[in-house]
Amino acid sequence: MTDPTPATGAPVLVVVDHHGDEPRSSAYELLTVARALGPIEAAWVGSVPEAAVERLGAWGVGRVHELPAAADLLPPERGTALGAVVEAVGASTVLLASTFENKETAARLALATGAGLMVDSSAVEPGPDGVVAVQQAFAATWTLRARTTTSRAVVALKPNAVQAVAPETGPARPQVVTHDVAAPATAAARLVERTPRPASDRPDLGEAQVVVVGGRGTEGDFTPVEDLADALGGAVGATRVATDEGWIGHEAQIGQTGVTISPRLYIGAGVSGAVHHRGGMQSSGTIVAVNSDPESPIFEIADFGVVGDLFTVLPQAAAEIRRIKQG
Repeated sequence: MTDPTPATGAPVLVVVDHHGDEPRSSAYELLTVARALGPIEAAWVGSVPEAAVERLGAWGVGRVHELPAAADLLPPERGTALGAVVEAVGASTVLLASTFENKETAARLALATGAGLMVDSSAVEPGPDGVVAVQQAFAATWTLRARTTTSRAVVALKPNAVQAVAPETGPARPQVVTHDVAAPATAAARLVERTPRPASDRPDLGEAQVVVVGGRGTEGDFTPVEDLADALGGAVGATRVATDEGWIGHEAQIGQTGVTISPRLYIGAGVSGAVHHRGGMQSSGTIVAVNSDPESPIFEIADFGVVGDLFTVLPQAAAEIRRIKQG
């Protein structure tokens, strides 16, 4: 893939999600998109470490705006805080990863800056009158191109929607600008405590390149789903019925009322393929379905289907994958 041609004009502000001191993979995808839209500046919620500053500079960022106090703000108030940065920078476009929290942040940010808002985008392109976002609608049965009628756009891009490509130019250390922000006095809720999730070797569901999903057909036993995900180095997801039954946490739910994913490989085990679930995964690169019912709707959109018992198919697949990996 060739390096996108840098654009000139108003800055593009990229909100960098991060795991502690390391930018998430979605941040590099946003920086790749931003190079075709204008000069890049980055916003880092929290105190930005030196290693991250150097990494962002290597990816074409000219300035990094750190918001130390914003780390303790809830997403809506965080959007208001970022609004002040957008105004100070004069950014015409703001890019975020399309996650649960960021959608809330983006909505408040757009309100605070008078910007047009486009979420769950699969691509962002320069247009004659501002950026153009490509989106899917109606459970991904329609593809549409949209642009704002305002001079500023806030766009949330799906993780894995584009391939991250480092710039061909050499790295340069960005300038770091610190912004003092605090929770508004009118905030309806305040963050009072943080409890870290248990550590896991699996990638985050929203960013994973491979996702193995369990549905009603698991009957509550996610062991083969988790085993195959571990063999592939992927994440574990679930349908709404599986989370409603308490078989797995609600953070694993994929669908219109859950997480929207776009991995390179999606494997659905015991998943019927209801519309609300398809709306959260239909933009996946390759879709594999395993179901004992040959009439399941999931087979209508699957690239590869297996009619069989998931408790037989998945362990066999996991064993074969591990055999191949071991050489």
